[in-house]
Formats: sequence, structure tokens, C-alpha cells
Amino acid sequence: MPKFNANLTMLFNEVPFLDRFQAAAEAGFKGVEFLFPYAFDKDAIAERLDKHGLVQVLHNLPAGDWDAGERGIACHPDRVGEFQDGVGRAIEYATALGCRQLNCLAGIAPAGVDAEKVHATFVANLRFAATKLEAAGIRLLVEPINTFDIPGFHLNRTAQAIALIEEVGSANLWLQHDVYHMQRMEGELANTIARYLPKIAHMQIADTPGRHEPGSGEINYAWLFRYIDQLGYDGWIGCEYKPAAGTREGLSWIQALAG
Repeated sequence: MPKFNANLTMLFNEVPFLDRFQAAAEAGFKGVEFLFPYAFDKDAIAERLDKHGLVQVLHNLPAGDWDAGERGIACHPDRVGEFQDGVGRAIEYATALGCRQLNCLAGIAPAGVDAEKVHATFVANLRFAATKLEAAGIRLLVEPINTFDIPGFHLNRTAQAIALIEEVGSANLWLQHDVYHMQRMEGELANTIARYLPKIAHMQIADTPGRHEPGSGEINYAWLFRYIDQLGYDGWIGCEYKPAAGTREGLSWIQALAG
């Protein structure tokens, strides 16, 4: 069976954020991830991880003003200083939480800025972050995201991400493969995962349409989970979906599709 972790931004929203760690552990999860920890005291999060025997699998670098609609600043030429400061803050949190992977959200390409400048900024920022994180013993990941959910998102296909990783040229830059996002953008899930498996450090799942539980939509997750196991992928798979009803009520898919 794949190694599933709970995304606490999406799951267990029935309780406040700091109570979701206990809820995830009680539901049988051994690892957790979330978008951002920065609104909370890192020691408070670390205490809950320790108390409930959970691994902090992943979180994101600071990504601008999320509530205002920003979805990352790594490709914004006028935000380089802010991005670099955010890398330092993320390392502080990740170190306190024992988190060995951080994801960098590219962001929505800024309007009116030359595309080559946007790309060059992203490459330079990734080189900076990959170097800083490597010194701290933390992997840097990049994630393509579909442009139906986030129009204009700069990084949106697997091959684009792999070419970017090659251009950056760091051994500490990896792919975060989100099955939901890539089904919407390109399909061809199995062959893509197999082809790029050596660079995949983390995976995430949801079904489509609706971004609900696996098994609720068009993706044949029962087959895909078996295939991922056969490939020998031993990383975590983050459950980053929107429960159709309650979180606990929807968890039966794990045994039904991957048991």
C-alpha cells in the first residue's frame, strides 16, 4: 500500500488547525502536510507532531499574500528580496518541525512583464533556494499546477518542470507530482510517473471533477496505486482533496482502493 499523509489544509477542517494533528493521528495517518505554517508558532506545531507521533512531510515556502489571491512569488522579478527572506523563514520552520522537504510555488506570471524575465527570475530564485535548503539538509520541490484552477500559473506541465530542474542544475531540486493537477493538464498519468520517477520526491492526490476523494471521479486510482507500488515509489503521497462530506466519513477510499 502507498504511504499516505494527510493534508491538514484540506482535511479535518471540522476542527481548528492545531487540533487537526490529533484528528489525523486518530484516523490512522502517520504523516501530515499543509500549505503554510507561518501563522502559527512553530513550537506549538512541533509539540503536536511529537505528541501524536506524526512526521511533518512537507510544507510550502512563503507564497505572498494568499488571502489576496497570490499563489507564489518565485517568478516575480520585483519580489526577489521577499522571496529570499521567505526561504530563510521556511528553513527555520522546517528545521523546528523536522520537515525534510519544502515546495516552491512558482506563482501567477505577473502581467506586463517580459516572459523571459519572468522565467529567468524563477530560475535564479530556485538556484538560491536549492543552495540554501541543501545546506540545511532539506529538499526543494517544484509543483506544476493546472491553469483551470489557477489561471496564469507559471509552471503547469510535467515536462516543463523537468526542463526547469535541468536548467537550474541543482541536485537538490525535485518534482512534486500532483496527480489531480496533471490529470487536468495532460493526462497520461502512468507513463509520466514512470518516466520521471527518479526525480519525483513527493506526490499528491485528488479526483476530478470536483477535487474530492480518490474514487469519486474519472481517475482509476485502484489501478494507479498498484502501479505506483510496482514502480517502487517509496515516498509519501499527500491526500490533498476536498472531502465531499466530512473528512472521516470519506476515508473509506483508502481501504477500498489501496488496501
